[in-house]
Amino acid sequence: MNALSIRNLRKTYANGFEALKGIDLDVKQGDFFALLGANGAGKSTAIGIISSLVNASSGSVKIFGHDIKSDSALAKSCLGLVPQEINFNQFDTAKRIVLNQAGYYGIPRKLALQRMETCLKQVDLWDKRDVISRRLSGGMKRRVMIARAMVHAPKLLILDEPTAGVDIEIRRAMWQMMEELNAQGTTIILTTHYLEEAESLCRNIAIIDQGSIIEHSDMGSFLKRLHIDHFVLDLAQPLAQLPIFQGYSLKQISPTIIEVGIPKSHDLNDLFQQLSAANIHVISMKNKSNRLEQLFVDLIENKTQQKDAA
Repeated sequence: MNALSIRNLRKTYANGFEALKGIDLDVKQGDFFALLGANGAGKSTAIGIISSLVNASSGSVKIFGHDIKSDSALAKSCLGLVPQEINFNQFDTAKRIVLNQAGYYGIPRKLALQRMETCLKQVDLWDKRDVISRRLSGGMKRRVMIARAMVHAPKLLILDEPTAGVDIEIRRAMWQMMEELNAQGTTIILTTHYLEEAESLCRNIAIIDQGSIIEHSDMGSFLKRLHIDHFVLDLAQPLAQLPIFQGYSLKQISPTIIEVGIPKSHDLNDLFQQLSAANIHVISMKNKSNRLEQLFVDLIENKTQQKDAA
């Protein structure tokens, strides 16, 4: 069964702006799915429609087979949403925030207390349950929102940029928590601007651009289309002038750091022979980690060029 099925979804606002242009999308039960796109691409509109916060102009959305229009209550019971912005009463405690959410779903108090405890422990906030939420760190507030979204045991969880604005250590801890939720059977849809996050966590990916889905595939197949590897080289001496090597693209980051694009058909040994011949000595080399970002940029540029050519 699909956790989410979208068919010919369109949204045109009153000013005539067409935010969604008839998108189709399926997310399988148990998947960890990345929905990517630049600001204004249509992600937030799509999420708004899925969560019944925005009315679609046309098309259909089903959550575990329940239509969000004709079977709204059941569809909503299957869905948990963690929005970008902190949107709870920051004078409430974490405990009260989660319990209030359980009440909105009609969960009996005894069961709500049990689920509240489970969810706060799951996000490692049980010891902070009675702290006024405005005193919590940004990362803790994000985790309160995840606990709140999980208290009614949704089968589909949408995380809209959940790690925005948090430091690396907290982000890594939240990655682990999201992986654990997914391993327990929760289907997760993740939107993020940290593309390494999507590459590390997600098994499938869709990219939306200007209201249309321009890519929908599994992550492995998508990354295999990257024909050029990018490496960052630390040099022993500053470069007076960036050399030109046939078959390689070089970019100077600083006087002693260069980035090299190496086609998969080329050999690293050949590059280092050319560097040695130019009297350029390399201290260290590392792979530029964000392969997905490069693919994302290339895909958007190609689509733009095709549109301009047409």
